[in-house]
Amino acid sequence: MAETDIEPTATVDARGAACPGPLMDLIGKIRDVESGDVVRLLSDNEQSLTDVSEWAEEAGNELLAVEELEDHYEFYVEKA
Repeated sequence: MAETDIEPTATVDARGAACPGPLMDLIGKIRDVESGDVVRLLSDNEQSLTDVSEWAEEAGNELLAVEELEDHYEFYVEKA
């Protein structure tokens, strides 16, 4: 994916965390922000690709973009 120009309200750096750590960190941060805010999750755990998209759909939040960089993924989630 091309680099996004989405400006996140907050960033969670969960690189190096084992599953389900990145998702749990994201959920914790989403609870702290306002509706409409965007949280960026940095994760190098491949399982996050499935976990984040499934959770966002179930929780009613919107996964705006996923970027695959050299050594990690960036997920942009907008709080409903």
